[in-house]
Amino acid sequence: MTKKTAAPSRIMRRKKRKLRKRAFFVLIPFLALFAVAGYAGYLYFKAETVFSDSYVEEEREKSPLRDAEVNPEIDNVSILIMGVDSNDHRDNAGSARTDSLMLATFNKDEKSVNLLSIPRDSLVYIPEIGREDKINHAHAYGGPTATIETVENLLDIPVDYYAKVNFHAFVDVVDALNGITVDVPYEFKESNSMDKRDAIHLYEGNQKVNGEEALALARTRKLDNDIERGKRQQEIMSAVIKKAASVNSLLNYDDVLTAVGDNMTTNMTFSDMKTFISYGSKGTNLDINTHTLQGYDHQPGSTYYWALDQQALTETKSLLQQHLEISNPVAENSSNDEYAEPGNENTVESASY
Repeated sequence: MTKKTAAPSRIMRRKKRKLRKRAFFVLIPFLALFAVAGYAGYLYFKAETVFSDSYVEEEREKSPLRDAEVNPEIDNVSILIMGVDSNDHRDNAGSARTDSLMLATFNKDEKSVNLLSIPRDSLVYIPEIGREDKINHAHAYGGPTATIETVENLLDIPVDYYAKVNFHAFVDVVDALNGITVDVPYEFKESNSMDKRDAIHLYEGNQKVNGEEALALARTRKLDNDIERGKRQQEIMSAVIKKAASVNSLLNYDDVLTAVGDNMTTNMTFSDMKTFISYGSKGTNLDINTHTLQGYDHQPGSTYYWALDQQALTETKSLLQQHLEISNPVAENSSNDEYAEPGNENTVESASY
């Protein structure tokens, strides 16, 4: 007679179900870890691809104000950030002016950043054309190289890297982050990125804005001046950095990378960019100090300029040089005629500094 196997008791079935549940909950952290690692790996691969495509090799290997090529992993460096007023609608990529111009200096030991806003109407000497003009015209005369040389001549510090972005990059990045929170100082209407007049209407107050609205806030100067606009641009950039660094934005990085990659050119390699991650080791408390070039309204004819205050300019030069921990290269080489072009008042004055 065949012996029948007894059916599992109700108690045994309950125990097995509990064991399966426990095993499932134990696996959740591992599954999550693998998912995060997979996403991180995907983002790394995409970032490498995107930024490699954005890379443009410059003719000069280093700034003439450097004795040797810098290594951002160990050296203090500077980055010139150029926002150009080019887009598909204007079809002006070859003759675009810089709508915003910021110089960032990075101190490796302090993990600090100095962010200098350079007013677009600043009257400066442009080496590319051998005379003074508005600094935002330099890009139209000779692209990033002419702008870099102009800034170096103005501030007597090396510009090691640059990043050039257009209107679309700014709009797309803010939208990819699902907007940013900013303080709008007054009610105004402004054109959008496609130059549609008064398409953007913002009211005074602290509020969340999308990409087009953030761009309008960064561009407008109808009710104030270029100095205040520069301050707003710095505040907007800080808001973008803060939002991008938040945990809630991690899942948006794919769209952010796409937005940046489609609209940026830079002489930084992907390896160079990775070294700046260390500056975010303090999280959102990254030490960013904002500055601007002081001056006054100047209109000798029909054209308006922002004339730079020479004493304030000298102090700004010293501040940036100290932050980069370099000496004043012009003062040490004041006998070198390369830095004393005729008619360059900023250069002549700095040579005696």
